[in-house]
Amino acid sequence: MPTAGESVGLTQTHTVRLFTPEQPLLLAGGDALGLVDVTYETYGTLNADASNAVYICHALTGDAHAAGWHAGDRRPGWWDNLIGPGRPLDTNRFFVICSNLLGGCQGTTGPASVNPETGTPYGMDFPLLDMADFVTVHRALLAHLGVKKLLVALGGSLGGMQVLQWALSHPEDMAHATIVAASSRLTAQNIAFSAVARRAITDDPDFHDGDYSTLGTNPDMGLSIARMMAHITYLSEEAFTEKFGRSPQFETSQRGFGIDFAVESYLDHQGQVFLERFDALSYLYLSRVMDYFDPFSRPDALAAIAASPVRSMVLSFDSDWRFSSDHSLRIVRRLEGARVPVTFRDLKSPYGHDSFLLEDPIYHATLRAWFDRALEVGL
Repeated sequence: MPTAGESVGLTQTHTVRLFTPEQPLLLAGGDALGLVDVTYETYGTLNADASNAVYICHALTGDAHAAGWHAGDRRPGWWDNLIGPGRPLDTNRFFVICSNLLGGCQGTTGPASVNPETGTPYGMDFPLLDMADFVTVHRALLAHLGVKKLLVALGGSLGGMQVLQWALSHPEDMAHATIVAASSRLTAQNIAFSAVARRAITDDPDFHDGDYSTLGTNPDMGLSIARMMAHITYLSEEAFTEKFGRSPQFETSQRGFGIDFAVESYLDHQGQVFLERFDALSYLYLSRVMDYFDPFSRPDALAAIAASPVRSMVLSFDSDWRFSSDHSLRIVRRLEGARVPVTFRDLKSPYGHDSFLLEDPIYHATLRAWFDRALEVGL
């Protein structure tokens, strides 16, 4: 299906130092990081009164490159079908910001970064993170960009969790929250999938207790297996059947334990290309944040947003079994209980959890209407 609208074209990545030893980042767990660099991209133009800013929070393996092209790219940014002139997030009208997460591996400080106190990568000495820490860094970037209040904060999956945390803890920062295919509390099954993925990484003989970069190795096997297994959870059974069925990979082959089916080849490819762009320690740290996320467990979780309501839209997809519609409904009911104005849509899609990244006419029309309404209502 062709994408409506235009690409934002060539984009530039920026990196800014937001925290220093003199003004360190104080983490929710009590630790501090003295140097924090953040990589980000922006699309469109901030208007005179800074009232058209939209913040994109990315998912587990995303990055700051949400739209457009970098020189030499084989594909555009990961949400390119959504962002650009004439697209639902029309960059002729909106100023769109996307940053790489704290703990990431695409320019923002993370466990692979050099610890200024030792001169070597942090490795497993990097502190454990909390969803609130992501929000703290996002807010610091907004201050750097001169944005006092967002028109919309938007994210899918882990990105949606960040938006939820942000809306609950600092509702004054945004007028509209858009939470897509997300959860406020992972189930035991969700945690189990991530536990096996992390074990594949940590049990790889090249992991070396997280010191692999210092030793010149990389837990390629573990990281690729983690990605293969996670990717299974991102697609529905219908999507796998439609894409692959039981098609053989080769016209003739002998039975054995190699790659005999097309789906096996697909997963192997996903695992291999993942190695080119992601770090194993970032996978451990970011996935663990999702496990511990449970904002509504705090007695005062809804106090701030009840006092300063944020117009919220929660979207789910009927074939998403990783974060089923029940996860979204739980968020909706909690917000409704605090008398927060909330809209809920459960959208039909055959593609599972990954539906939030894809171009679907009803999904995009829903987002377009929501963004248009946000502009009408304003801050």
